[in-house]
Amino acid sequence: MKHLRPAQDQAVGKVGIYFTDFFDIDRAALETYGAFNVSLVNDLPLFIDPFLLFDSSKPEYQALHTEIIEYLKFLRDIAATGNLNKAHVDQWFRFPEVKQNWLGFSRSGNKGNGLGQRFANTLHRNLHLVFNNFGAESITKSSHLEKLCLLSDGVGRDHLSDFVTNLIKRFLLEYTQKFAQEHLRADQFRSVAVQRVHFNRKTHRWTPGKYDLPFINGDFVILTPKDMLTRDEAWINRGDLLDGFEDIYQSIPNDQLRHQIDGYFMSRLTEDATDSDRKIVAARAIEEFPIVLDYFIRAKEESGHEAHKLSNKKVRDTQEQFVERVSELVRDHLQGTPFYSGGNSFDESMARVQFLKGVIEHKDGWRIFYVNGQPITQEAHLQLLYRLTWFASPLDVNREVNNGRGPVDYKVSMGSADKTLVEFKLARNTKLKANLQSQVQIYETANDTKLSITVILYFTDSEWERVQKILRDLKIKKAKNIILIDARSTNKPSASEA
Repeated sequence: MKHLRPAQDQAVGKVGIYFTDFFDIDRAALETYGAFNVSLVNDLPLFIDPFLLFDSSKPEYQALHTEIIEYLKFLRDIAATGNLNKAHVDQWFRFPEVKQNWLGFSRSGNKGNGLGQRFANTLHRNLHLVFNNFGAESITKSSHLEKLCLLSDGVGRDHLSDFVTNLIKRFLLEYTQKFAQEHLRADQFRSVAVQRVHFNRKTHRWTPGKYDLPFINGDFVILTPKDMLTRDEAWINRGDLLDGFEDIYQSIPNDQLRHQIDGYFMSRLTEDATDSDRKIVAARAIEEFPIVLDYFIRAKEESGHEAHKLSNKKVRDTQEQFVERVSELVRDHLQGTPFYSGGNSFDESMARVQFLKGVIEHKDGWRIFYVNGQPITQEAHLQLLYRLTWFASPLDVNREVNNGRGPVDYKVSMGSADKTLVEFKLARNTKLKANLQSQVQIYETANDTKLSITVILYFTDSEWERVQKILRDLKIKKAKNIILIDARSTNKPSASEA
């Protein structure tokens, strides 16, 4: 897989991670424009929430939501004819990932899977179940694409993101073009022919377009307004539906319907039912009584102001964690240092880990792992933060490589004979002991390398003690390729004291 790997500016020791770095523009200009400052090294965990378009005060956003619904109505009607062949499904139901926006859930770089056959089949099947009354709703204010995710576990936030991005791609391209023409030099953008930009309702075909777009490393870049983005989950999501199922159906004003749902639900629960059991029964009840979806969506519509507040906070937190903190770490501690020098894969991997360890433990680098005063809880975020710092290397860095026996966080290589595996773990991981005992050895065999590094991050004294006990129990306390990093927020010297 090809990665964007910009060279370090040797004259000033400056390396680029974000859009503003690569195109040498003031971050304030992008901030004023309202676009998110994406990383051109790796996707960041944000996506477009269609509810933010529906509930927006901006007419152009509301129009985008209407276009999405109109396209779904077209799909529903065309599917009802029963005359669909594979070519039709490929043209109307399947979409590639719009990787150029650098948002989403890619494990490495910006390339995801797109919307394949499974999504197309699920969309086709569910059109008859949840989209049959589009435009004629009596309970909700509008139709919502998110219904598709509510009914099926097989359609997640990544599918929702890819689908919405494809359907509003023309707006995003025009939005990016305007910024490029106003703020970039002529040599920083070029006229690009883009496929599947606009759906012609008369011919039922997707048509291409041509736009002046930021261009670097052989591809264009798409900017996205921050006020249509969120993180983790869309406002209308399956998790909230299952968690609040009982409150939702109990609020239904129709007594007969409410009692029917209650009877179905309660008769299938045992006295010792767990939370997981309740969710499974709730999912079955929803399939039996899909009208519950409309009452759930109406409740979400009525609390729409909370969606904007929550999404704004999530976007701010993402910007702080993955843009501002990473930028500070690189600018203040990493660029212009041996951190970006060459070497074989193991030496360079270990040198970078040790350098990061020193910065984190002694030069305020630990702050990168905290948001709103709380430490990160997902190892995926730890891995992404590490990837964002490792962007100017002559080595090939692949994330979540799966070579037959399970994925490893990173495989760092310099040709086929020089490979090092790097695992990142949080000390709080309940499976840490099992991972240390067998996981890395399995990866070494599968990847044909004997070189591996395991990095363990801890935030509290108790986490440190737990790791020490595990290392003693496994008799690997002195292993040189297991690196512990102290990310505790207390008892840290300031940068001026370190």
